[in-house]
Amino acid sequence: MKLGEGVEAAIHCATMLANLEEGRTLPASALAEYHGISQSYLLKHLKALVEGRILESVPGPHGGYRLARLPEKITLLDIVLAVEGAAPAFRCTEIRQRGPGKLEAAAYVKPCGINAAMLRAERAYRAALAETRLSDVIEGYRADADPRAIKFACGFVARHQRPQA
Repeated sequence: MKLGEGVEAAIHCATMLANLEEGRTLPASALAEYHGISQSYLLKHLKALVEGRILESVPGPHGGYRLARLPEKITLLDIVLAVEGAAPAFRCTEIRQRGPGKLEAAAYVKPCGINAAMLRAERAYRAALAETRLSDVIEGYRADADPRAIKFACGFVARHQRPQA
């Protein structure tokens, strides 16, 4: 299974926005600059996060983005579903019912075993993401990251956050 790069960008942006002072925002341009990605690419994913109620978009000269909920209330599954959608990664197209060896429809009463196995894996994957909160990721980063990276990130957020509207 391969998730789109937008999921990575979305999770990184959400962790960064968790470090804003109360009521402040960070513009998309700063988020894109920090992560070395194009702003137009990132805006598509930020919009999905707003629609998924992960982020709030604040218009105006002091506008930008901020978390819509506390990091403890946001799971990685919330972010993945906002960016990728709710459809399962594996979509069975019943290829067993095509080709020269196909049988009549009555021969396919039982569900496809491959589909069943893939859906079990999907449920396990989603359960693991649902158990992991954004705050868990942030705590792990603070515990394991190089202190220079943390210092730079905190300084970057402090310089680029916008005052309360």
